[in-house]
This record gives sequence, structure tokens and C-alpha cells, in this order.
Amino acid sequence: MECRPACAACCIAPSISSPIPGMEGGKPAGVRCVQLDEADRCRLFGDPRRPAVCGSLAPSPQMCGTHREAAMRWLGDLERLTAPA
Repeated sequence: MECRPACAACCIAPSISSPIPGMEGGKPAGVRCVQLDEADRCRLFGDPRRPAVCGSLAPSPQMCGTHREAAMRWLGDLERLTAPA
């Protein structure tokens, strides 16, 4: 499955605890990654500085759903379910 154009749900909904260039402390859930460009594409795609967790998120029908809002909801639910107590 290919990423949906202009979605970027996986770059907004989840938290990222590892450093990202421009976000050295990581990224909180629900915050847009600074590495997203104007077309909602990752500027670090293929770059070794890209966090490993970003590369591990592969698009799937379950995660992406049929539209961006479904992906945001699914990833947000996953974030809440896996957040430390």
C-alpha cells in the first residue's frame, strides 16, 4: 500500500520519543513534525537522521482507513492505548 497524498497522519498523531532534526526532544502526540513540507511529505525520507520509528510505520488499510481523519483517529487511539500510565 502507498501513502495517501497529503495525509501525514503518521507524522502528526503519534508521539516520537527519539530526536528529530529541529525537534531534538522528540515530538508530542498531535503535534505536526517540523520535517513535514508544504505538501505534507517528510523532508527526511531516506535520510539516516530520520527516526527509526518513522521508518517502521508502514501504511496499511487498518492504520490508514479510507481517509485522513480515519488514520488520525486510529493512530490517536493507538497512542492513547500505549501511553505510559
